[in-house]
Amino acid sequence: MPHPLIEHTRAHAGRIGRRMTLAARLSAAVLARAQQEAASGKPAYWYGGQAIIEGVMMRGRYVAAIAVRNPKQNIVIKEVPLNAALYRGRAARLPFVRGLVLLWDALVLGTSALMWSADVALEEEEDIDFSLEGAAGFGLVVFSLALGIGLFFVLPAAASAAVKSLTGLDSKLAADLIEGLIKLALLIGYIWAIGFMQDVKRLFGYHGAEHKTINAYEAGAALTPDEVDRYPIQHPRCGTAFLLTLVVLSVLIHIVTGRPDSVPLLLLSRVALILPIAGVAYETIRFTAKHQDNPIIRQVVRPNLALQNLTTRQPDRGMLEVGIAALERVLAAERAGTPIPEARITETAVGESGD
Repeated sequence: MPHPLIEHTRAHAGRIGRRMTLAARLSAAVLARAQQEAASGKPAYWYGGQAIIEGVMMRGRYVAAIAVRNPKQNIVIKEVPLNAALYRGRAARLPFVRGLVLLWDALVLGTSALMWSADVALEEEEDIDFSLEGAAGFGLVVFSLALGIGLFFVLPAAASAAVKSLTGLDSKLAADLIEGLIKLALLIGYIWAIGFMQDVKRLFGYHGAEHKTINAYEAGAALTPDEVDRYPIQHPRCGTAFLLTLVVLSVLIHIVTGRPDSVPLLLLSRVALILPIAGVAYETIRFTAKHQDNPIIRQVVRPNLALQNLTTRQPDRGMLEVGIAALERVLAAERAGTPIPEARITETAVGESGD
């Protein structure tokens, strides 16, 4: 007759085995779903994010997860509930409108995440409210918008008008093309120049980690640093791709809509068309991302992917761990299917998260 201790050990081992089998089945189911979505080219939801100071922000339908390395090398994660109407309501499904709404919210959320990540990276105690209620956050968003509009829309239009006046150029088409070339030069030159800053180099490394993590997930791969590192640092839905698409579409749309002779009207028309062009650019990025298996589309997006060589760097293992930690929190919220009532912050010590 078997000894009771042996029977107890066998029973305990059986329970552990059943739990491990269940966990494996659940992991396989999640992985299979991701693989099916990747194979179809139509994932249930396209997760996005951005690089922040010493970290990565990932966005889903329910939460945004902001993961940052603090000076102790621990990963601090802030989970922020997202607006249900914007991310899960009608606004998130209406073509052209959804792009404008989500881009605005992403700008506000991204700016706030940047400010909070700076506090964590420097071990500051100040907390930033993820809304437009804070004066600092609102001011920074307005300043960023004004700088972007002035640099990439107003300045090129004014410069092309000056060139047209000084050279006696009669062709409005040529003036529009000159304006487009100035926009493109400013965009590429600005990205190239800031890439020499040491802090920005690390930011671009986290940008690469964000892309690798999303690429790995959409391919159905396991979210481990070694596995994620196998994937490219370019992604077709990148914000860099959006900016280049916006510039190219603006040139085409400005040619169609016409060029006012009056410089004040010219500048006003450029500012007035920003939102419609942004909506078209957003839908263009979505369309090309859905049809990556089309050889023509792959050629069309090559410039978008090429420009990302300036805004991404190969991330180190620690950066990959941060990107994975952010996406895992977003996916956990997706599995729960319910929004969190309020923002929450957790800190994971080095070695606790595992691979």
